[in-house]
Amino acid sequence: MSMAKVCYNDCTVDNLSLLRYNWTSSQRISKKILYMNLKGLQIVLAGQPKFRFKQAWKAVFVDLISDWNDNTTLPKDLREVLNSECSLDVEAEIFGSEKSESVKALLTLEDDQKIETVLLRHKDGRNTICLSSQVGCALGCAFCATGKMGFKRDLTVSEIILQVLLFARYLKENKSEKNITNVVFMGMGEPFLNFDNVMESIKILNDKEAFNIGARHISVSTAGIVEEINKFANEKMQINLAISLHASNDKLRAELMPVARKYSLNQLFEAIENYVEKRSRQVMFEYLLIDGVNDSEYHAKELAGLMKHPLYVVNLIRYNPTGGRFRPSTATSIRKFKNILLREGIKVTERHEFGQDIKAACGQLAGRKK
Repeated sequence: MSMAKVCYNDCTVDNLSLLRYNWTSSQRISKKILYMNLKGLQIVLAGQPKFRFKQAWKAVFVDLISDWNDNTTLPKDLREVLNSECSLDVEAEIFGSEKSESVKALLTLEDDQKIETVLLRHKDGRNTICLSSQVGCALGCAFCATGKMGFKRDLTVSEIILQVLLFARYLKENKSEKNITNVVFMGMGEPFLNFDNVMESIKILNDKEAFNIGARHISVSTAGIVEEINKFANEKMQINLAISLHASNDKLRAELMPVARKYSLNQLFEAIENYVEKRSRQVMFEYLLIDGVNDSEYHAKELAGLMKHPLYVVNLIRYNPTGGRFRPSTATSIRKFKNILLREGIKVTERHEFGQDIKAACGQLAGRKK
């Protein structure tokens, strides 16, 4: 797949996916996704006034149309041509959680590869989309379902944007009072191994003429690709950085995350400190709590030693089982672990469970056997 390029002036965009579906109350739903080639759109609109593309762009990203006939700013005959020339159907599945407001989607791309995205609906009204950046993942973390799939390919800009469009339309169909408020790149794949496409997609997410999501409401999570953290530090947008840490020492981290065999904690924290020095931005450290593996008092005190910077925040996450040997930490262990960090003066948040009943850990659906 060639690298996607987005330019609002000459409208050069790779395959962008839109959605067409009839929503029902069923917990598991088969939807139709309408794939539209915006290069083809440019051809269709070639003989039209230049403002036509801007009208089409607004219809896609702001009005969230699911059929060109819904865009009454375009002439009827042109809408008919667009529906004829710019659409292909492909199936996707939606899984709603009975225990929370989270919703997971399993999307089928044009080459039949599958990716996942999750909508997290918070009690305070925020709507967060967890995005995938690759099909599969090359890092092979021991606790991760996506890692078991291996790496297939990078997602294009449009395949990343597709995931946001899906849930933007979902919220519209369900008459949500709020649109998408936050985006996190914490789904399938390592975002920094698809750096250029991820950053280009963020420009569209942030664009006032598209989704208009504030840069400070967009977070990118990395397992610790040092070179790309340094590159990220030079980005102009105020995007949040999150680090998948999950261990408090090199030995344990290398057992859980093979990437740690290449980048030690010293190397990783040098890059993080460079980012903080240049950006003066808070850094979130994600820490999965796995029973009997990384949740002891010793690990908590060791982690506290790494977190002494005032802009470091630990996000404790109870492990979501993926069918392997690991089990989530008990509520008691989590409480003790958190209290140790708090007594050490560490900023701590705790992510509450979302959608274990819909297999919301990334890769659990895409990696399932057919």
